Amino acid sequence: MRTLVLNAGYEPLAVVSYKRALILVMNHKAVVLERDGDHPVFGTHGAFDRPSVILLSRYVRIASGKAVPVSRRGVLRRDEHRCGYCGGHATTIDHIQPRSRGGKDTWENLVACCLKCNNLKSDRNPAEMGWRLRFTPAQPRGGTWTVRGAERVEPDWGEYLAPAA
Repeated sequence: MRTLVLNAGYEPLAVVSYKRALILVMNHKAVVLERDGDHPVFGTHGAFDRPSVILLSRYVRIASGKAVPVSRRGVLRRDEHRCGYCGGHATTIDHIQPRSRGGKDTWENLVACCLKCNNLKSDRNPAEMGWRLRFTPAQPRGGTWTVRGAERVEPDWGEYLAPAA
């Protein structure tokens, strides 16, 4: 069981084990916002609900402008394993502007791609193929991308990880 840790300003910080979360709560460094009452933890002084979301009592300063590092897994996840050209199941990634023509490894130049489209496109750009992208690729935003350990989101974390409007 994992616990989402929120900064004192309610910004998502990290995901920790429920044991680490209980220690923070018992030392009065955090308060519990959401509990998992279905799986209590038994100790010498009774049973405790496992914390699912905790809020730190003091604000922790974090580096601003966190950039999400580009990765093959990240591109596939961002595009939901759907080909940017045909919409089929994607297992590879493609450089929109081919690397052989100066294309960079950036969120804006990479798209998930099925093997068939990737082989057909080769080292050409979509315009030369008469193709259009189904969406405009961009760097992902939101708590699930910037919070370490939040790749698998628990059901009661949703409202805390939603991107700020």
